[in-house]
Amino acid sequence: MKKDTFKTSIMILLIGGFITKILSFVIRVLYTRTIGEEGINLYTIVTPTFGLFITLAQFALPISISKLVSENRIRSKKIVFSTFFFILLFNLFLILFVLVTAPFIANNLLKQPTVTPLLYAMAFTLPFISITSILKGYFLGKLQVAPNTISNIFEQTVRILFLLFGLPLLVKKSILLGVISYILFNIITEIVSIFTFWCFLPKKKSLHKEDIHPDQKIIKRVLKISVPSVSSRLIGNIAFFLEPIILTNLLLFFGYSNSYILEEYASYNAYAIGLLTIPSFLVAAICQILIPEISKYHSQKNILMIKRRIKQALSYSFIIGFFCSMFLFFFRDPLLNIIYNTTRGSEYIFALAPFFVLFYLEAPLSSTLQALDESKKAMQITLYGSILKLSTMAILCCFKIGLYALVFSEILNIFFVVSLNARNVHKTIKKIELV
Repeated sequence: MKKDTFKTSIMILLIGGFITKILSFVIRVLYTRTIGEEGINLYTIVTPTFGLFITLAQFALPISISKLVSENRIRSKKIVFSTFFFILLFNLFLILFVLVTAPFIANNLLKQPTVTPLLYAMAFTLPFISITSILKGYFLGKLQVAPNTISNIFEQTVRILFLLFGLPLLVKKSILLGVISYILFNIITEIVSIFTFWCFLPKKKSLHKEDIHPDQKIIKRVLKISVPSVSSRLIGNIAFFLEPIILTNLLLFFGYSNSYILEEYASYNAYAIGLLTIPSFLVAAICQILIPEISKYHSQKNILMIKRRIKQALSYSFIIGFFCSMFLFFFRDPLLNIIYNTTRGSEYIFALAPFFVLFYLEAPLSSTLQALDESKKAMQITLYGSILKLSTMAILCCFKIGLYALVFSEILNIFFVVSLNARNVHKTIKKIELV
């Protein structure tokens, strides 16, 4: 492989990610202005739950499949088809679970009975998200980044067309109908991605019967990588899922109104965190190519290249994090106005932005641990960080500081998770050197 493949792949992903993010800016502007504050509040309250379902549906497949494919020990087709049958069966049970539990989640946990139809809609998007994840993992394992980039651009373009010509008509009938249709439209965008990936699949290679037949050994290998990885994400999503539940109940107990909590949490999550995490697509691009690269060199026991890739990934991520966080800190109000047509959440960005420089180091450090077969450690760190964040938030709620209980707990979580990830990466590298 050529020396500049890593940098070239990152550049392609960054350019593609930048185009995608511009399109997502347009999507966010169109969506927030079309759906209005009522729709934003409804969508925001179910976002953590949707994130939890998506994490389960994806089952960390982009990580596990890209890792196995990059190691080049098993036929790629065998990996893809074995995983395909397993994940479709898993999604069937997941859909049934969501359909049965949706009323309980809406009424008893989220305290918003009106969001029950939104949860039903989310359930039917999950199998399509899973299939896309399999194909994404395959191409990343092959270090082919163009299919992923192009599929993202097509997906966002189709979404914009819907926001321009479809959503306004539905919103006129009902805000709830508009939000439901926006969720269900994920099915269309995922089909667009699947078709795009299919166009890039090799056509000349023959397909044998044994390739299609599921292999239990391959499924076990996928699960060995996926279970700790998905557990790590699942823990984070469960914490995100519990976050508004704990926050809402505690703030209600201490005298805050339901309307205040709904509006302020939307300001924090949809506007402040939404803006602060926009540059994370740049770091995500680095991590997408980092996992198969380090996995490959780890299988070759090439410690020098492993160290080089880690240093490159952390350097790029720090530079991105520093400049983006500072830019968001100083220009938060104009950016909020341009993107969301509001300045809600500005005070939360002021408090969080300086610390988000470290936040952007979290993903490459965690990805490195996963690539070095230390997914369990990454999972444990996520668990400890989530417990720390939720417990700190609960304690700070007692001081009646409103949403700042969540803000301060988020800052503490960033410091804790990044420092612990860095320490474990260092220890793992030392262990490999001694072998």
